[in-house]
Amino acid sequence: MTPAASDGPNLSNPRVQRTRARILTVARELLAEVGPTALTYSLLAERAQVTRQTLYRHWPTRETMLADVMLESGDAASYPTPGTDPRQVLTAYLHSLRQGLSDTATGSALMALAAQADRNPDAAQALTRISQDRHQALNELLAPSGVQMTPDEFTLLIGPVMFRRFLDRQPLTDAYIDTVVTHWLAATTARNAPRGP
Repeated sequence: MTPAASDGPNLSNPRVQRTRARILTVARELLAEVGPTALTYSLLAERAQVTRQTLYRHWPTRETMLADVMLESGDAASYPTPGTDPRQVLTAYLHSLRQGLSDTATGSALMALAAQADRNPDAAQALTRISQDRHQALNELLAPSGVQMTPDEFTLLIGPVMFRRFLDRQPLTDAYIDTVVTHWLAATTARNAPRGP
C-alpha cells in the first residue's frame, strides 16, 4: 500500500519544478541502470537525495511516476512542429516516436506498465494517460493542416510502429515509417471518401 498523497506539490513553484525534473532525470538513469523491476521508491529517494514522502507527494504510485518518465522525457529540440502537410507531420511525429522508443528508460518504462496493466489498474490508467496525451499532441501538430485523428485512427498509425519495435524487434527504418504513413493516409482517405448512392 502506498502512502496517501496530500494535496500534491505546487507545480508552478520553480523549486518544485526543479526537484521534479531532477527526480525524473535520476529515475531515467536508474531505469537504464537497474531496469524497471529494481527501480523502487527507496532506491530513487536515495539516489535523488529526497525523501520517499517527496516522491509520494509528486507520484502517489510508481506507475504515475513511470508515465511521467515517458511523457516528460522528450527532447524539445527534436520534437516535430505543427504543419500544414499531414504526410510531413505524421512522418516527423513517427521519427520522434522512434527516437523516444529507442531510449532505454522510455522503452523499459513502457514495457513495465504494459506488463502490469491487466492486473494493476494504476498501470492501465497510466497507459491510457500516455496514449491520450500522445494522441492530443499529434492532433495539435496536425491542427494547421485541418486534419484531426480519432482515437482509432491514432491507434492505426501507432500500432505498426509499436508492434515492430517491441514484438518483431526489427529496426524502425525511415522506409518503414514512410510505408506506415503512406498506408495510413490511403486507408484514411478511402474511409472518409464520399459514398455513392
